Amino acid sequence: MAQNDTKKVILITGASSGIGEVTARHLALRGHRTVLGARRTDRLEKLAADIRAKGGSTEYRALDVTNLKDTNAFADFAQEKYGRVDVIINNAGVMPLSPLHELKIDEWNRMIDVNIRGVLHGIAAVLPRMREQKSGHIINLSSIGGHQVWPTCAVYSGTKFAVIAISEGLRLENTDVRVTVITPGVVESELADTISDASTREAMKEFRKVALSPDAIASGIAYAIDQPSDVDVNEIIVRPTAGAQ
Repeated sequence: MAQNDTKKVILITGASSGIGEVTARHLALRGHRTVLGARRTDRLEKLAADIRAKGGSTEYRALDVTNLKDTNAFADFAQEKYGRVDVIINNAGVMPLSPLHELKIDEWNRMIDVNIRGVLHGIAAVLPRMREQKSGHIINLSSIGGHQVWPTCAVYSGTKFAVIAISEGLRLENTDVRVTVITPGVVESELADTISDASTREAMKEFRKVALSPDAIASGIAYAIDQPSDVDVNEIIVRPTAGAQ
């Protein structure tokens, strides 16, 4: 467990599965106090019960990151429960890949709303209080798709390139707030389940044969958080050793 003076209050969006769920467990076992947000509160309830049974401290709340009012309420909830907000992990994301000519415009908009607007809402919910307390850490989840583009990934990659650009601007503007981009390669998750295009869904099965466990990403996040306050780890890229991308 982490020492008392290193325990942080950490907000995690998209905490009901995948990287968010595993990171919540990992950080709680290190002694941090976690506040979990997602739309699927039944999963959050089970996750929180499991964390508490293992001695961890956690709270949870329903959260739709596409709604600014809801995201502000999530941060307020964390403040009310624990008295401060030290870290937010903007992890919520969707990945319904498809070729552009399929014109899946509703899916494009969903990616923009969750992957970009959701990150901005997370930043907006915590930045004023972090600037006021002159400390804080904003961790944004991008993707290897934020560094390169493949067929079917144009819109998804666009959203993840945006996360990197937003994070860098945020870092440059704030000398008291640490900013980290976590960039996973292919990871075991439910993201691929949102792909409605049949050929893309089939191709993704092959791509994901070397997928990392979410534990690898959780470890990278914990590393960035646990650095001394004067050390800002700006980006961590975590890829499978066996992966070509």
